This record gives sequence, structure tokens and C-alpha cells, in this order.
Amino acid sequence: MNTQNTEKQQEELQVPTSLSVKNAAQVLRMPEDGLPYLRHDRAAELTLDAGSLSTQDGRITDFSHDESAEIRVDASGCAIVPGFVDAHTHLPFVGWRAEEYAQRVGGTSYEELAALGGGIAASARAFAEASDDAVLEQSGSLAHEMLMHGTTAFECKSGYGLSIEAELRALRLAMELDKQVEQHTVSTALLVHAVPPGLDADTWIDQVKAAMPEIRDKTAAQAVDIFVETVAFSNKHLEHLADCASEFGLMLRCHVEQFATHHSVPVAPSVGARSVDHLTFMHADDRAKLADAECAAVLLPGAEFLGEERCPRARELAHAGAICVLGTDLNPGTSPIISIPLIIGLAVRRYSWSIREALLAVSLNAAWTLGLSAQIGSLEVGKQADFLLLDGPVEEIPYRFGRNPVAACFIAGRPVYVRPDAKERFELPATMQ
Repeated sequence: MNTQNTEKQQEELQVPTSLSVKNAAQVLRMPEDGLPYLRHDRAAELTLDAGSLSTQDGRITDFSHDESAEIRVDASGCAIVPGFVDAHTHLPFVGWRAEEYAQRVGGTSYEELAALGGGIAASARAFAEASDDAVLEQSGSLAHEMLMHGTTAFECKSGYGLSIEAELRALRLAMELDKQVEQHTVSTALLVHAVPPGLDADTWIDQVKAAMPEIRDKTAAQAVDIFVETVAFSNKHLEHLADCASEFGLMLRCHVEQFATHHSVPVAPSVGARSVDHLTFMHADDRAKLADAECAAVLLPGAEFLGEERCPRARELAHAGAICVLGTDLNPGTSPIISIPLIIGLAVRRYSWSIREALLAVSLNAAWTLGLSAQIGSLEVGKQADFLLLDGPVEEIPYRFGRNPVAACFIAGRPVYVRPDAKERFELPATMQ
């Protein structure tokens, strides 16, 4: 989290030091304070009682109304929930692959597109041909759309470089994007995404290992990531990358079991992975191992829906007590989705999840996946005041599918987005009117 950037923004904008939101019909709280994450078999313990929330100097101070606060908000009929945390995106990137979507709808497989030079390779070419300004302009615009849909923190990934120099460029652009957007960002070095042209997988892994000191010293990467798949890398390479992550003090993220079963789930938690993502083809025998592990199951229903992939074992994972997370998988190819409310709607319908299960997966558990749950992800006294004002009860998020329920978005106690029809709920000091 770039706390210096947040403090700088507040100072420049002369942000009022106190804010209070009163009379909400629902306030989403965890069953207890201080939890780093909450396993999904306890999601029913989340509370949604009526209440208020007050902040001072960017942090939550109380769950009662403060009439003396500089900004006062009437939340009658509304819900207050933690800001959404998107734990799996591929920002920054440039360009789109709409023509590939049309081909996939017509029956062409992802593997066939990749063999023809599409997929990741197509996005890598677009990235190489674009200027830094072009990449940041598109990525910044997408981040703003995400903000309007309630995303207050998100992951950035490299992965469209396919050379060490280009991967470093992507991570530098992620650092620049962090400075430009309202949200908090965490960078992941997805160095092992596709085998670069002219190399084999083993040779590329050797180059990645040699570049790790530069990744650590010259970027803000908090994690490394790998794509284990027939068209990409193997469990052996996952183990090699885990060694690198451990040596250089980085978290390990893993794209696994998306298009075929490779039994990567037992491997990844055993080598200390922070998360395993996708899991569409996770074998039933591996479910218990993941549910028992301190490793997040990051599920990506947007990619599943658009790719006409089968559903992962999400209902079973939740029942078994896995640390479940939802993300958009925002990328130019398989999931050009920016909206967490849309993802919630897909998860509730396709996974047979409750709204509490879905909200837990985009708040505390998503923040833990990014290493941020001590600061954000739940509404607790002392935590940073990142929260949303929804224009109705949380049950309407999946029910009114495709609609944006976010009336206002707050980061560090500062209203960073207010929908025009919600402005009448705000009492502002004269300097902000």
C-alpha cells in the first residue's frame, strides 16, 4: 500500500479530518476484530445490523454518529460495506482482444488461439508497441471505472512483457499507476506467464531467477506469479519459482487448473503459496488439502462465464472452510470486466453462494491475499476508513444483476466518488461546497 501517496493526496486536497455516516440500514461487520482472514464456513457469522460509522484523520473511530464531524452523511435506507478489494487484475495493460472473443464464441479454444499467436502473445505485442503514456491512459481510465463500482484497492500484474526488460517496464508502470489513481495498489511480478518466443520454459525460468535481485530492488513487487498450464509452465517450474519467492521475501501467487487438471493445488500450498487462482479444473481429491491450507482460493467467475468454462468447486470449498476470494481477472483477453458488483452477482448465482460469502470474498479475504488485511478489508476501529455507501440492502447486489449499487466511495475517510443522485445526502463544510 502506498501510504505516502494517500497522505500526499489528503494534504493537497485539504481533506476534512472527520466524517460521520448515520442511520444506515445495514453495516457489514466481521464476527470479531483483528482477524487476518475468515474461512468461508464462518461467513454466516458476518453481521448486517443497522448503524452508523465515524472517522477521524482517515481512520474509523466509532460506530456511532458524530454530529460535530466536518462531513455528515445521511445513509437512511443504505448499506455501509468495506471498500471492495480486487485481488486479481492484469493492470497495467493496453489494447483489447475483442476479435479473439468472437473466435472463442465461435468454437476456437484458448489453446488454438495461443498457437496462432493470439492470447498473451497478442497482448505482449500491443504492450511493446505502445508508449508509456498510452498504457497509463488506458489503465488509469479503467481504474477510475473500477472506483465508481466500489474498488478501493486492487492488484497490478506484469506478465505481458515476455522479456526481463519488458517485465521490468510493466512493473515500473504499475508504480506510476499507483501514483495516479485514488486506490491502493499492490504489484505482482507475473514473470512466468508465457514462454517467450525462441526460448523453452527451463531457459526462461533461469532468466527469471537471475533477474530476481533487480525485481526486488527496482520495483514495488510484493509477489511473484506463475501460469501452470499445458501451453505454459509445469508444477516443476512452480516449485522453482517458490524457491525464488522464499529467497527474496516475496509472496507466491499461482494461476492453476484453469483449462485442465494438473494437480497443482497440493503443490502450491505445500511450497507456501499465498493463493491459487482460477481452479476451474481442480480435482475433487485436492479440495480438502486447499481447504485446510493457509492459502487463498481465488475464484474468477467473469473469466469462467465469458470463456464458457465450467464452474470450480466453489460451493464445496466454502463449506470445507477454504479462504475464498473473488476477483475480476481484469485483462484484455479473457475477462475485460471492471465491476466487482457484477462478479458478486455471478458468484451468488453460479456458485450458490450467499451474499455474505460473496462480500467476505471481496473484502477481508481479498485484502489478506494482497497482504493488506491489517490496514483495510473490514470495518474496525483503528483501520483505514475505506468503505462504500450502497444505495440499498446488500441482497440487491446480485439480485439486480449488472446494476451498479455504489452511491459513494470513501478512501481513508475521504469521499473520492459520489454519484450525482447521492450528493443530497452529504452535509459539507463551506470549503468543499
